[in-house]
Amino acid sequence: MALALSLGARGKGRTWPNPAVGCVIVREGRIVGRGWTAPGGRPHAEPQALTQAGGLARGATAYVSLEPCSHYGKTPPCAEALIRAGVARVVTALEDPDPRVAGRGHAMLRAAGIAVETGVLAAAAARDHRGFLLSRREGRPMVSLKLATSFDGRIATASGESRWITGPQARRHVHALRAGHDAVMVGGGTARADDPALTVRGLGMAHQPVRVICAAGLDLPETGQLAASARAVPLWLCHGPDADPARRAAWEARGARCIGIATGPDGRLDPAALLAALGTAGLTRVFCEGGGALAAALLGADLVDELICFTAGLALGAEGRPAVGPMALAHLADAPRFALAETRPLGPDLLHVWTRL
Repeated sequence: MALALSLGARGKGRTWPNPAVGCVIVREGRIVGRGWTAPGGRPHAEPQALTQAGGLARGATAYVSLEPCSHYGKTPPCAEALIRAGVARVVTALEDPDPRVAGRGHAMLRAAGIAVETGVLAAAAARDHRGFLLSRREGRPMVSLKLATSFDGRIATASGESRWITGPQARRHVHALRAGHDAVMVGGGTARADDPALTVRGLGMAHQPVRVICAAGLDLPETGQLAASARAVPLWLCHGPDADPARRAAWEARGARCIGIATGPDGRLDPAALLAALGTAGLTRVFCEGGGALAAALLGADLVDELICFTAGLALGAEGRPAVGPMALAHLADAPRFALAETRPLGPDLLHVWTRL
């Protein structure tokens, strides 16, 4: 099952809206088939592993990191493929919460006389599939919030200089993290100030995540890296209901997708409505890189599932720009809490990862 999970992880960021599943087929103590969900979500892991196993799948055990699907969609049910192949036993990590499955895959297998065991490495699978599980249970993607700061929590000097607070190892790791998510998201202020590309670079990858920009007024420069690459790399612009229709039309003509989002009393995009819209669009894993206002909005709404922090060994002082904007917290009890999951050095910097309690 650990191998099935590691195989499934290869598809992270490329299988949405489907989960990134891994499958290992074992016969008489020997692995005879391996598979993982292909880019775009098809083919699924099980038929790929069964194809590799061929006739050796008969009487074998299949280890799958999520319950095999039981419904006809763009592909036939994976449970049916396992039955046809003659496997004797199926071991899964989790039941699929998708209402089209939700135990039906396991039931199909049992009805066909196949022994079914579930719950193996369930906690690890729940972590790996968190984005897909949230999309099915809450209708929103998982949010990883990345912060790269000085050790006093600043992301730039008072003048806005920020390149580079962290070193090359940390920056390379950020590109790997982008590659493992469906989308990279920033606020309009960051897009205006930094002219970012928000692409995966330096890893030899052709695949690129969706780029999501949150700007209530759609007041973004129509020159720069985002505008120039809107046809080559997916660009989604999330804006408020009062955004200028002419701006929307101009961006759509450049190849961007514009998504209207409800706003709150402060005129900013409502974070819950934002994530619901991204979930409806199929995203399951979103990597948010700030800025401070967007980070504060997501944290304040308790919508951050993972904090990924890179801390550099320098101080920028109180006049520096904070990583997180105002949250209007009067009491410590109101502050979102996270549990430390990982910490390790990355060159001269420190990586620490926190998960939502």
